[in-house]
This record gives sequence, structure tokens and C-alpha cells, in this order.
Amino acid sequence: MKIDRRDFLKSLSAIGVSGIIGSSEKVFASEDLSGYPDRLGMLTDLILCNGCRLCEKACKEAHNLPPHKKPLEDESVFEKIRRPDDKFLTVVNRYTNTDNEEEPVYRKVQCNHCDEPSCVSACLVGALKKTPEGAVIYNEDVCIGCRYCMIACPFYIPAYEFDDPLSPAIKKCDFCYDVRIKKGGIPACAEICPVEAITFGKRSQLIEFATERIRKNPEKYIDHIYGEHEVGGTSWMYISGVPFEQLGFDMNLGIKPSPELTRGFLSAVPLVMIIGPALLAGIRAFTKNREQNSEKSEQKES
Repeated sequence: MKIDRRDFLKSLSAIGVSGIIGSSEKVFASEDLSGYPDRLGMLTDLILCNGCRLCEKACKEAHNLPPHKKPLEDESVFEKIRRPDDKFLTVVNRYTNTDNEEEPVYRKVQCNHCDEPSCVSACLVGALKKTPEGAVIYNEDVCIGCRYCMIACPFYIPAYEFDDPLSPAIKKCDFCYDVRIKKGGIPACAEICPVEAITFGKRSQLIEFATERIRKNPEKYIDHIYGEHEVGGTSWMYISGVPFEQLGFDMNLGIKPSPELTRGFLSAVPLVMIIGPALLAGIRAFTKNREQNSEKSEQKES
């Protein structure tokens, strides 16, 4: 949350202009984000995943996050269901296979990179955006810390750095966009997976690939690609050999993009009620930044 006085005043001006326009929908409504025909995607085959958690390790290394405190072989981590946070942008959970309890099912969890992301729609200052490549990325320098993205996400993915009082930021999987995708590489988790449970490529081709795999193995796979249509479609998709609801997937999200469900409401809510908390968050961030700079100046003088 690196905000100086000039940037903060710019954000106030931008919000003021929105107030003159008189429509909160102008602030929140997403663009038509379903028009990227060549967007990339990821497909996780839950039948193949063996719970090695090397994807967690590769993700941490790619994003310079703290390493695991316990060896990857330590299975005590599976004793509870985990969610991604500011230290783990992706996690692997274990679920009991009701058809065969001796063969558990492992599920990798991370940002699903929705085709029309509700987090992008909810962000007041454009700190989140959907790229043509398919990734939903985050700009810490723009963020004012309102955390509306955390509330808006239908998958409860964005995490906040509560232990960083000076410059907290939102943390989530970014598809390795800056560190790999823009350089022509592939996401770290897909590259390291030893059993090829994660496939990276064009989303349209991944859907064809998954459809064909299900068609050829109807006795093994559930006839459903999770993420193909949920909330309007996601760039991260799954196929499974057991019902998705047994693995913690929400099967009641519908197929309509989340932003479409909130546009009418947001346009009816007075703008000041929506922006007020964000303004306070911005003022607080600016004040902290100024105090920090003042302390640094005093230290230099002494």
C-alpha cells in the first residue's frame, strides 16, 4: 500500500468524478471480460493428483514467499482443510474417497481467475484487473485496502496481510503472470507437477481436452468440467472422479457472472455509502505513510 500524497489526492479526485456522474455502477461494473478468445487456462485432474504438494513449494519459490516450516512429506497438514493466505497462494487439501477410503482425493486450491471477476468489479480504484491472457492480477501500489474484493469473491480467495501494519496488501495466485507468463513461460505449479495433474494452455483447448478425457473414461470421471460455466466461466478448471461437492466445491454458484448479480444493487445504493469506508481506509494509509516518512527523517537528522 505505497501511497504518497499526490497519488492519494488523485484517487480522491477520481472518486469525486464518479460522484458527479452519480452512478455507483460506473465504479463497480466490470467490462465485457468474456471477449478474450485466446485466453489461457489451467486444468487440474483430481484423479491424477497425489498430494505431493510440490506445487505449493514451486509457488512459494516463484513468488519469494517464506518456505514451508515442515517437510512436504509431513501429512499432518492434511488434518484440517486449509485455504490460501498471504503465505500460501495455493494449498493442497485431502478428502476421503467415499467409494474407496484407502485412496483419498487431493484438491489443489487457488484463485480460479474468473472470466468476469467479481473482485475486479468490486475494486474501487482498479487495483485488480483481468488480462487478455486470462490472469486476474493485482497492483499493490494502487490498492487502498478496502478489502471489498475479499467479500465479492465467490470462492473466498483473496487474503489480506493482517500481520503487516505498515504496508498490508491483498495476496492471491496471479497465474505467475509477471514472473513467467509475460516471459513466455508457464506457471510454476504446472511445470513442477510430477504426475502432470495440472495442464496449462489455451482455455478453449483445455475444455476440448477435458471433454475428450471424460468421454473416453466415463467409468472414471464425473461428466462435468468445474469452471467451464460456473460464475460465467473461470480460467482454472477441474475434472474429478468423485462428485465435486464431496471435495468442498460450491455447486450452487450458477452460471451467471457474479458482477451481473450486483450491478443493479450497486447502482441503486448511494455512492457515499459505498465509497465512505474506502475513503477512510485511504486516509488511514496516507497518514501511516506520512508518519513512517517522518520517523525516517528524524532518524536521519539524529
